[in-house]
Amino acid sequence: MKKTKGFTLIELMIVVAIIGILAAVAIPRFSDMLEKAREGATKGNIGAIKSAITIYYGDNEGQWPVDIVPTGAFSKYLEKVPQIKVTHNFAAAQGTFSGQSTSVVGVAAEPNSHNDNWAYGTAGTVWGQVWVNSTLTDTKGNSYTSYGHE
Repeated sequence: MKKTKGFTLIELMIVVAIIGILAAVAIPRFSDMLEKAREGATKGNIGAIKSAITIYYGDNEGQWPVDIVPTGAFSKYLEKVPQIKVTHNFAAAQGTFSGQSTSVVGVAAEPNSHNDNWAYGTAGTVWGQVWVNSTLTDTKGNSYTSYGHE
């Protein structure tokens, strides 16, 4: 009698079960890594904005820019406002958040509410500072407003 080669049904079911278990473990870790990458990108973007503000300050003999919208005099320093990339906790607080905000709002104090834009200090002790304008927390539990002030 000739012996056939191949896998039995039980062997195939065991392999499929193992692949399913590995996928169940790997997918949550992968999505967490994606959000950590977005957080890193947002920190990098805030660094780019802060660098442009600092160069403007140096070129203009100690005067902070009135706003950081890349038009007029400030366009020499910042071609376009980079995006806020983070999405962790934003969807729960707002219903939707694309992670694509490039808007800037002027503030006279450190942000203490939730929005999905950049905040730029335009008065007092916060003049020239920039934040993610949100008190929500990232994957490590740190407030987004702490980005750039670590």
